[in-house]
Amino acid sequence: MSTNQRAVTWIVVATSFSFVVAQLDVTIVNVALPSIALELGSGVTALQWVVDGYTLAFAALLLSSGALGDRYGSKRAYQAGFLLFAAASAACGLAPGPGTLVAARVAQGAGAALLVPNSLALLNHATGHDPRLRARSVGQWTAAGAISIAAGPVVGSLLLAAFGWRSIFMVNLPLCALGMWLTAKHVPSAPASSQRRGLDPAGQVLAVVALAALTGAVIEWRPLGPAHPVVFGGLILAALGGAAFVWTESHTRDPMLPLRFFRAPNFSPAVVFGVMCNVTYYGTIFLLSLYLQQARGYSAVQAGVAFLPLTGGFFVSNLLSGRLVAHFGSRLPMVLGGAMGSVGYWLLSRLDAGSSYAAMLPAFVLIPAGMGLGVPAMTTATLASVDRQWSGTASAVLNAARQAGAAMGVAVFGSLVHGGGARIVSGLREASLISAVLLALAAVVARVGIAPPSAAATPVSAARRSGDRAA
Repeated sequence: MSTNQRAVTWIVVATSFSFVVAQLDVTIVNVALPSIALELGSGVTALQWVVDGYTLAFAALLLSSGALGDRYGSKRAYQAGFLLFAAASAACGLAPGPGTLVAARVAQGAGAALLVPNSLALLNHATGHDPRLRARSVGQWTAAGAISIAAGPVVGSLLLAAFGWRSIFMVNLPLCALGMWLTAKHVPSAPASSQRRGLDPAGQVLAVVALAALTGAVIEWRPLGPAHPVVFGGLILAALGGAAFVWTESHTRDPMLPLRFFRAPNFSPAVVFGVMCNVTYYGTIFLLSLYLQQARGYSAVQAGVAFLPLTGGFFVSNLLSGRLVAHFGSRLPMVLGGAMGSVGYWLLSRLDAGSSYAAMLPAFVLIPAGMGLGVPAMTTATLASVDRQWSGTASAVLNAARQAGAAMGVAVFGSLVHGGGARIVSGLREASLISAVLLALAAVVARVGIAPPSAAATPVSAARRSGDRAA
């Protein structure tokens, strides 16, 4: 291995820690939901907020976090993210009640928002001179996240059995410390953007209002009813906040969401693909956790082991995706991935309360295999569509959309199981059918919207600033 290859390998390892802790905190929490509910006296709605408090903060703050990295340097923002994530994880582990736990989860999401886009920006700066190297490195980066997805349920169930649910948050502290050390030792600083962008506080506030209002209205729809002022008012506030956000971003000098990105070839289709993947996967994982433990009677450890094929399949397909992108471009693995995932969700919709574990396995293999092919390709297509100095912002836009999709998936699919009992089984079947349709549509979007390598266009430049106002 040459010196340059060795250096890039260490950069991949160091930047992968952000994806590890961000993904670990989703899957590891899902296994612990019944235990959290039992100790803190939480219902399904409170559990949805434990999950969505994290993903909402993650989604809403990603855009500003990418701008912070572009303005002040991605390495500095990345290290700050580790500090915040560690502090918030400690607060989660010490939370005395559901309200405190949700607030600490929001702080965790803010830390994750600093970590993920800036890790990709650092990786893009290190490999952007070589498209094939970038594709392989992104595949390895996502594979590291896949390892944490796979390990999350198993590690979480073992920690849960041995030390209780609070330990699943405390495990983040040594991971964050190791990530900071590797970053300080091996990752060079990426230059700050020469444009010195502003931070767009109005856009940030409107994004938080719109996302929180929409998610809250969906979560409370089933228990309160659509005519309740909280639900009806939340939908109105979300619509007004969303419209005001788009207007603000099209008129401000330094938008946190540069609308010109969406005119770049491949960018919009890649974002849509990512949203559909996250809506389906995170919403379904939330329901499967309840299905395995409450409908099927699995223990936490048994549920963690049962998840292993569903989550472990990401690792191999992530690595394969990087090789496919390097040789064939992003479109092929995205189309294949969407189609495979759609079939997997259709198989999942066939489960009932008496289904054997063997009946779950085909779906548990196809879903991660398909998404593992599609997600690295989607990420590569996004990064390749903009200049490298804007990679932090582009990554933030993509991941903000995906995390918003994850929050909506948990909110919408979670509303299908209010009432417990038989509703968990029927809700899982309904959610799986919806997911099958969405992933089939994602494959179509990739086939129609992602250009083949021979038709690749010039990345969107930071110089095109007037385009935001014209959008």
